[in-house]
Amino acid sequence: MPVPRVHIDVMLKDEILDPQGQAIEAALPQLGYDGIGDVRVGKHIELSVPDDVDVATTVDGLADRLLANPVIERFSWRIADDERR
Repeated sequence: MPVPRVHIDVMLKDEILDPQGQAIEAALPQLGYDGIGDVRVGKHIELSVPDDVDVATTVDGLADRLLANPVIERFSWRIADDERR
């Protein structure tokens, strides 16, 4: 059985100011990208989980305790169905 590949996204909560997102959003018109807004910057983590553990429990615990700061960040994850870019 293949080892599940998990993709985890960590983002600032909506009510938290995102200075990186604001800086990118401010630069977009200068590069010719008009009308793009609400830019938020986060982290994307990919990892493999052993197939003998409960993926949901493991990933939820890992993300909540290590990868995300639950006070200011939220996370979501999915099991990769393919490796497209």
